[in-house]
Amino acid sequence: MPNIKSAKKAMRQAKSRTIRNKAQQSSLRTALKRVRAAATADAAAAAYRLAARLLDRAARKGLIHKNNAARHKSRLAAMVKKLRAKA
Repeated sequence: MPNIKSAKKAMRQAKSRTIRNKAQQSSLRTALKRVRAAATADAAAAAYRLAARLLDRAARKGLIHKNNAARHKSRLAAMVKKLRAKA
């Protein structure tokens, strides 16, 4: 346990940031799973729009790397396109 006031504050900040980051990471993972699990092309497209928004936000905030976000968006878009071709 830290004794210095600034170290105590840093610990509090780290704790709150960890909680926030975990929540955002969890919602991002859920959005990605919803796109992958979508049965119809329309449902997949709607889920993709939300997932793309969350990926962009996560990359902007530093939660994930921008190339990681781009890679996810590209793969999901290809999957949605494939579903549309089947329908």
